[in-house]
This record gives sequence, structure tokens and C-alpha cells, in this order.
Amino acid sequence: MTVLVTGATGNVGRHVVAGLLAADVPVRAMTRTPERATLPEGVEVVRGDLADPSSLDAALAGVDRAFLFPLPGTAEEFTARAAKAGVRRIVVLSSIAAEYAAGDYSGDHHSVVERAVEASGLEWTHVRPGEFMTNLLSWWAPTIRAENTVRAPFGAARSAPVHEADIADVALAALLAEGHAGRAYAFAGPESLSKHEQVRVLGEVLGRHIGFEELTVPAARELWLGQGMPAEAVDWLLQDPVDVPVGPTCERVTGRPARTFAQWVADHRADF
Repeated sequence: MTVLVTGATGNVGRHVVAGLLAADVPVRAMTRTPERATLPEGVEVVRGDLADPSSLDAALAGVDRAFLFPLPGTAEEFTARAAKAGVRRIVVLSSIAAEYAAGDYSGDHHSVVERAVEASGLEWTHVRPGEFMTNLLSWWAPTIRAENTVRAPFGAARSAPVHEADIADVALAALLAEGHAGRAYAFAGPESLSKHEQVRVLGEVLGRHIGFEELTVPAARELWLGQGMPAEAVDWLLQDPVDVPVGPTCERVTGRPARTFAQWVADHRADF
């Protein structure tokens, strides 16, 4: 059994690759730039690009199962080529937003991929995490490194972010074990934290004071647009926040407690 991991050099994909390697499962890691992949020894690294379906056939040859990074524009063609190549099972990296009503920016993006995989006739499982803790590496880490300061809107809004290793563990269970076909696993992290509380934990784990400056909505919009974020994404992120309680976590699938925010900060200490 060979497992293809698309998005293999991403935050979640790297953990999926490592987990398959630890389980002694042959793993083929697909990336646009194999020469820069820096993946562990023992991983078969191949060139491929989800945005260029003609590059996928070689990567899919001889594959039994696949972990699919969500790219809506080519999802149907990926699944068609996967079925033709003999792939039996696809596990989709989706989002809890896929459960929302049509018209949600993130939900629509992921729903397109989910529907394409479901229509393929192959075994499928959707992995639907909530907010990624790793978002903070792009949003907060630069100003923490430079100024020991976080600037963000909605400081009191609560969320339950998820460690990327927990997302990978759910995907690994669906890839390797039976009983997950036809299921969509929506889950959150183990704690509901405001941004103020996240900043406090960052300071405690890193051992230094981290300040928090709350941005107004117009200031946040100007900042994020200036950083090159698509306008649709900015508008989605600046919707009136809804406090997110802790719901199901990865433990119901993996049998292991979900990783805390403090553990995530410790795992990424060097990034801050």
C-alpha cells in the first residue's frame, strides 16, 4: 500500500508524511519543488502540482490511498485521474466551514473539493478542523520577533484553535484504519481562548512579555490588504466574530488528548 500526500511540504502535510513513515507505510510526497522539500529520508518525493492536472498521473501511479490538499479548481480532475490510476481511498483536508450555509467564503472553497471527492465513487473521509494554530506564524510571529507585540482585531473574541499535528493524526487514522469511509470529522482544539489569553500564553511559554494592540476593523483591513491578502479573505476574517466553544476534538477519532495551545507555542518556540 502506497499513500500519496499532496501538499506534502505544508504545515499539515509534513506531519502526515512523518506519521506514515513512522507507521512503516510507503509514502509518496508530491510537491512542485522536490529539490526544496527537505523531507525525511525514506520518503519518495515526486514532482507534481494540483494546479496542473497533467502532472498528476505519474504521482498517482501505483497509489492505493491519497491525502488531498484542497484546491477547488482541479478537484474533479484530480479525483478522475485518481480513480483511473486505481486509488481506492481519498482523505480530504477540509474545514469546519464546509458545514456552513452556501455563500461562506471558506466553506464554499472546501465544499467544492468535498463534493468532487464524494462524486468519484471512491472511499472518502473529510477532515474538517476549525481554526489552525499555525495561522499565527504568518499573522503574529513577525511582529513578536521584531517588537514583542501582537496587533489584531477582536481581542476578546474566543476561538478553539487546533494544532496541525492533531489535524494530521485524524487524517492518518482515516488513511490507515477501517471504519472512517463516508464520514466528515469536524473538530476543534481543546481550549476556548480569547486573543488576549493566547497572547498571555505566548508570553508565559516564551518567557517574555508580549504586548497586545487591538486593531479597529478599518485598520485591520488596511493592514491585511497591504500584506497582499485577497479582499474576499479579508472580508471573511472581519465578519462580526462569534465566540467558538470547545466542541468535539481529535480525541474522538485518535483516542489521544488534543494538544494544547501552550504545547503548540513550545513546539514553535524558534518561530517567535
